[in-house]
Amino acid sequence: MKRAGENIKKATTHVVQNEGLLFEVSRPGKKGYSLPDLDVPEVAEKELLDLAVTRADDLEYLPELSEVDVIRHFTRLSTWNYGIDAGMYPLGSCTMKYNPRINERVARIEGLAGLHPMAPDRLAQGALEVILRLEEALGKITGLSAVTVQPAAGAHGELTGMMMIRAALTERGNPRKKVLIPDSAHGTNPASAVICGYTVETVPSNSVGCTDMAALTSMMTEDVAALMLTNPNTLGKFERNIVEICELVHARGGFVYMDGANMNALVGVVRPASTGIDVMHMNLHKTFSTPHGGGGPGSGPVAVSAELEPYLPYPRVVRRQDGSLAMDYNRPRSVGRIRAFYGNFGVLIRALAFILTHGDEGLREMTEAAVLNANYIAYHLKDTYEIPYPGRVMHEVIFSDKWQTRHGVRNSDIAKRLIDYGFYPPTMSFPLIVPGAIMVEPTESEGREELDLFIDAMKSINEEAARDPQLLKDAPFTTKVGRLDEVSAARKPVLRWRPGAESKREQG
Repeated sequence: MKRAGENIKKATTHVVQNEGLLFEVSRPGKKGYSLPDLDVPEVAEKELLDLAVTRADDLEYLPELSEVDVIRHFTRLSTWNYGIDAGMYPLGSCTMKYNPRINERVARIEGLAGLHPMAPDRLAQGALEVILRLEEALGKITGLSAVTVQPAAGAHGELTGMMMIRAALTERGNPRKKVLIPDSAHGTNPASAVICGYTVETVPSNSVGCTDMAALTSMMTEDVAALMLTNPNTLGKFERNIVEICELVHARGGFVYMDGANMNALVGVVRPASTGIDVMHMNLHKTFSTPHGGGGPGSGPVAVSAELEPYLPYPRVVRRQDGSLAMDYNRPRSVGRIRAFYGNFGVLIRALAFILTHGDEGLREMTEAAVLNANYIAYHLKDTYEIPYPGRVMHEVIFSDKWQTRHGVRNSDIAKRLIDYGFYPPTMSFPLIVPGAIMVEPTESEGREELDLFIDAMKSINEEAARDPQLLKDAPFTTKVGRLDEVSAARKPVLRWRPGAESKREQG
């Protein structure tokens, strides 16, 4: 038995060492393709190609592999990866939830998936109908007058919204100088404001995790173009004074931009327009079901009040008198086109399918379940992990590692150990105003059984932190790759593979 175990270990080690290194298993003469005989006359290279734009030397390091080598490599990698279809994905703020398969089926309809982006309007009526209906649905959900689905992601939507605010203020005669941003807002907000030419000032949070009204009142001058706030904010709190906040900003001539990345807590329950905001973006890839792990795809539609509608990016989808649809470029006050084509169309299809499948009641139930799940986790872990801003939360709950640091354990150690329990780690160290933050968002996808397993895992990790803190510092143990040196990875990243590089790093 001992020898058999050693053989299994060796075989596993051999597989692990070779994974991701297709070059290492490359052998001259291997190939994974079979081409038919040439059925056209051979033409001299110089007659067929412009040699000035061709390579003079051969490509380096292209592996030679059989088809089965490649298939096994990528299939094996897929079994080592973690995804929303495998289990709970509690990344706070990112909203990683289950993507219903009906959405994928609809997004793959040939007439939509295969449509050329340069197709004329008369041949793209179905696609234009998808865009128009989605904009109408998002307008109804937000309560705002008009929507564009052109922005490619959330930060792109922020930029678009701020461009419109600047255009409107410029037309009034003064674009103003500053943008106020609460310390509980999403981290991309300041960048969007600065790109639009503004300086940023930070509004502090009060003791309950909402915008400090006294500070905002003193900071809101006639130099301020807008307030950019996230609602619910990154502390998982709904801004209870949102109506008063909007009235204050408007009274002094500014606009209110709402970061709607956390709309998973509001859909079907609160229409942001009713609180007084002027413009907001949403993340279709979060609230409306296209999981965006791995960096994409995304979509960040922007909804605006009637005052800002003239500044929306062009082209706009409009319905003609005969019922047909067309792209309208006659928008003299528009901020212009902000993307080469009209949004990430596959994400738009999935979002519309998600909205139509759920309907009004289903969308409200989605929101209620997401909020309930977050509060369920908060309740059962409140005596195990510190909640720096106690009280009811919305779709996500923020813990800290304050109690675990007494044993020398940090939030990153908790995250690594959680992997051994079969869960993807929550968002770590965000929001920045909470030292050692652990940001958990269960979404509506998870049932009580899965939530209980997560809660039990977090409690067990807390017990391990007190009993054997080194165990957490050495975790994870069940992954194909152990804990990485994140400092070296950041300071000395290996951006390109070369033969022998692995052995050199091992020696170094």
